[in-house]
Amino acid sequence: MNLILFSPPGAGKGTQALYIVKNYNFFQLSTGDLLRNEIKNKSPLGSNIEKIISKGEFVSDEIVDNLIKKSILKIKFSHPIIFDGYPRNLSQTNNLENILNKFNQKISFTIFLNVSREIIEKRIMGRITCEKCNITFNEFSNKKEIEEHNCGKEFLVKRQDDDKKIAMSRYDTYMEKTKPVLDFYSSRKGFFEINGSLKIEQITNKIDDIFKSLRD
Repeated sequence: MNLILFSPPGAGKGTQALYIVKNYNFFQLSTGDLLRNEIKNKSPLGSNIEKIISKGEFVSDEIVDNLIKKSILKIKFSHPIIFDGYPRNLSQTNNLENILNKFNQKISFTIFLNVSREIIEKRIMGRITCEKCNITFNEFSNKKEIEEHNCGKEFLVKRQDDDKKIAMSRYDTYMEKTKPVLDFYSSRKGFFEINGSLKIEQITNKIDDIFKSLRD
């Protein structure tokens, strides 16, 4: 029962993906994490990726497709997969469909967290992420959670791509390029759209309702 989780950058997709992984035994395949790991490892590929991201641009399909293929070959669907941030265009969609067919797998359902540009801007400017546990907070709306965070404040950092101009450019590009992909999956059974401007726990509850409806 594989899942695609869509949302524009800054919509809280990572938080919900972690919840699904923990509570429904999914394996999270995040293109963002794959790209950041390459940068962190300081590989030649990582250096190239860092330059692309710093300009507010998206990494090429070839690079992302290859990272996805390598990851899938390692895990071989030992757990259902939640595809986080992939596919982002029709070319990547076709690539994913081909990979799934080879393993006799399919996308069972799709969730789209839809958030307006204005709200994304506010979220991104206050976003900080824990380098230790990968949980994301907002400096403006999660003050208590930040104070009580178990890992400690020293691990809370701003992501390199959380620059306003870059972030909003990425939002606009994402919405433009991803629309055909959303149209593709929304025409299929199992497409769910959630208002991503809701509070985290409200979104989580709606995701729980989706899983419950699929099991009934």
